[in-house]
Amino acid sequence: MSILILNIKQLLQVHETNVTLLKGEEMKTLTVLENAYVYLEHDTIIEYGEMEDYRTIEADTIIDATGKIVLPSWCDSHTHIVYAGNRTSEFVDRINGLSYAEIANKGGGILNSAKVLQDTSEDDLYDQSIARLNELIAMGTGAIEIKTGYGLTLEAELKMLRVIKRIKQESLAVITPTLLAAHAIPEDYKTKKEAYIKYITEQLIPEAAASNITHYIDVFCEEGYFDIKDTETILKAGQAHNLRPKIHVNQFNILGGIALGVKYNALSVDHLEELNENDIKALKGSDTIAVALPGCSYFLGISYTKARNIIDAGLPLAIATDYNPGSAPSGNMNFIVGAACVKLKLTPEEAINAATVNGAYAMGISNMYGSITRGKKANLLITKPMEHYSEIPYAFAHNPIEQVIINGQLLEA
Repeated sequence: MSILILNIKQLLQVHETNVTLLKGEEMKTLTVLENAYVYLEHDTIIEYGEMEDYRTIEADTIIDATGKIVLPSWCDSHTHIVYAGNRTSEFVDRINGLSYAEIANKGGGILNSAKVLQDTSEDDLYDQSIARLNELIAMGTGAIEIKTGYGLTLEAELKMLRVIKRIKQESLAVITPTLLAAHAIPEDYKTKKEAYIKYITEQLIPEAAASNITHYIDVFCEEGYFDIKDTETILKAGQAHNLRPKIHVNQFNILGGIALGVKYNALSVDHLEELNENDIKALKGSDTIAVALPGCSYFLGISYTKARNIIDAGLPLAIATDYNPGSAPSGNMNFIVGAACVKLKLTPEEAINAATVNGAYAMGISNMYGSITRGKKANLLITKPMEHYSEIPYAFAHNPIEQVIINGQLLEA
């Protein structure tokens, strides 16, 4: 199978040599070819260039992209899309004045989702989750991280991992599974958190690691959930089973989770709605990327990540949806790119870089995804006609994507 896209108005994120991460000032530049073409063979980017240099290439499928923009598919590095049911009632509670913590304290929040998931069959959970993923793919997401964390028991967490594995096998999208057993403290362990942490470290982590489905571990490091000591205990156990951290930190409070993540070589530290200079210093010189989740801030009405502080300090930043039923019930990366510009004060160039190559880095896949480079995988988006790529974040409430190519396959609209 080969695809040739001709007369591209703007071909974005083009790199002659492989780029796997953009930091600080580098994020301000988005490499663009005007009036371009790109040729794909099987699942690989083979050739690209300007139309004035184009020489006839035979292809199974030829697409005329006159007036359209082509770019790498979105890489969403933080989601919880494997869940059952929804939490609409909590949405109404929040409108009526209850806080996220108050909803959790009365049995809502993560524990609510865990109860529903535990009572949902594996096939039903798969059907609900794959339907969400297919909707996201149609909106341009070609790579996505999926966490567990709505199980909170060995049986339910393993059920989630099996569902994620099935999705990974049956979807064209790139899937990165992450174990988030330390998402909340179950009702049965409400007064014995240390016993639950022991359950996580001695049963959940070894069993999950033995399944060989995930290579990442997450912890909700936050007041009322898992403190710094708890988090370190869990990360140590993960490390013993070769699970690299990708952790929730600084959503509501600064506990020192960013420095701890760096200490354990976390691939990413995510949320960061609260941030100080010590956090910035901790990230400098590390291989850990900060991930902002503006959809969560929008939905909960909480602070937005100080993205400008991160980038202006010379650090890399990725953006992701945090798609989940309680605090960010949308996986639309087009909206996230727009929100990054409006609320995080990123330029369109920075936002697109954060959602492509840096998003891929935050998933551990940027060596093969996230940019248009010869030899990289063919996960591309073709937009509707537009004058300039800045229209993608500008028209934030609209889906700008017309066609999607995942793993070298052109998907039906």
